[in-house]
Order: sequence, then structure tokens, then C-alpha cells
Amino acid sequence: MTTLRPQAVPMVQIDNSRISVTQWNFVPGAETGWHRHEFDYVVVPQSDGRLKIEAADGKTTISELRAHQSYYRAAGVEHNVINDSLVTFAFVEIEIK
Repeated sequence: MTTLRPQAVPMVQIDNSRISVTQWNFVPGAETGWHRHEFDYVVVPQSDGRLKIEAADGKTTISELRAHQSYYRAAGVEHNVINDSLVTFAFVEIEIK
């Protein structure tokens, strides 16, 4: 699905046969676009922020993230992630291949 939202900007820091590390930078309202995680992953927020998560099943949830409080998700997650904050937000995503 195409939207008029700005796109989050990925900055790949490491990508090898074992791990991928990407910093995602979001201006207010920016989105990642729909994607499916093929690997288990950890997210490390770089600041406090609020993300809107659109899930493949049609549900939308709000996640309040805190700086440096990591969380883990298993492979298979399919979603679109949107910065629902009034400020720029970033997180580092670490995929375990």
C-alpha cells in the first residue's frame, strides 16, 4: 500500500553473514513501509518516542519507547512502523541471521 508519508531513512552499519545492524531515522510521521522480518531482531531506541505499528492482521498499536530500553521480536513479524512523535526519532535494529 502506498502512502503520502515521508519514508524513514535506514543507515546500514554492519551487514555480514551473521548479523545486520541498521539505524532507522524517522522525521515526525515517517514510516518504514510494509516489511516482513526474516530474522529474529532486537531494537534499541536512541531516544524516547512513540511509534504506531500497523500489523498485517489490520490491527494498529501504539508503542511508547524509552531511550536505550531494548526489546526483542522473533522472525516473521510483518508490519509498517510510523513515527507517531512530534520530534525526530531513531532506533538501532540488530537482526540475528
